[in-house]
Amino acid sequence: MAGALVTVALIVSALLLTLVVPRTLAHWRPQRYDPARALLLWQSVSISGVVCALLAAPVAALSRGLGHPLLLGLAISVSAVMLARVLWSGHRVGTDLRRLRAEHRALVDLLGERMEGLEGGAVPDPVRILAHPAPTAFCLPGKGDRIVLSRTTIERMGPVELRAVLAHEQAHLDHRHDLLLELFTVLHEAVPAPVRAQAAMLEVRLLVEVLADHRAAARASAPALARALVAMAAPHPLGPRQASREHALSAATTQVGTRLQLLAAPPPTRRLRATLTGGTVAVLGLPVTLVLLLWWV
Repeated sequence: MAGALVTVALIVSALLLTLVVPRTLAHWRPQRYDPARALLLWQSVSISGVVCALLAAPVAALSRGLGHPLLLGLAISVSAVMLARVLWSGHRVGTDLRRLRAEHRALVDLLGERMEGLEGGAVPDPVRILAHPAPTAFCLPGKGDRIVLSRTTIERMGPVELRAVLAHEQAHLDHRHDLLLELFTVLHEAVPAPVRAQAAMLEVRLLVEVLADHRAAARASAPALARALVAMAAPHPLGPRQASREHALSAATTQVGTRLQLLAAPPPTRRLRATLTGGTVAVLGLPVTLVLLLWWV
């Protein structure tokens, strides 16, 4: 009986953690005030959901006296499907990301110019400048890191704001935020497309940007980063395709507004920190607790 109950609990927990909890957590706005702990909570939810699904079959098979062949078949199916989808998603996402980054790095090295200097401070070696009409800044992590700025970005900002932008992108590289996003992308795409929580993926990406903002504000200054964000979000000529880009521009402006609000917000409260930390510990301990119930019950 205990084996059957634990198997059912693992299957239900896997479904909740992969389908329900991400949708709910994506709409919990207070987490944005403490992005580092919030991302730990998101990781615990994702990992525990996969672990619960993978443990369902072994627990069902090894439990003594489990006389429920339908339950055993369901458990094996859940574990097998989850394992197959995670492995396939990991292979596909990892392969595509590395191929695209290699292609982008080659193009940036071919078309980009080195940024030789910046008034008031040194420039990191991997900075490249592209001739592009839109203000943009991004990084290419991996072998041979690159930070890429458009010429328009440099023209719109002073040296203080540029240093804040470079600090933001360098934070992404230093803390390997690309690996964090890759993990979430793999687990996100392992879920069947009709039931994926797209809002969850958007929230995780925002949290990563807010975390890099915090690092940049500490290295440069919050006012300089705020001015840089406003300059990057300011309208720019789009030519005849302006109508087709209005939605993307509106979405980017909305995210910048959110990041500015969070940049000006006070530090997270002790209660919020405790809630996020406690939630992370509880979610990570869930599969372990369920398995231990086999010996306790």
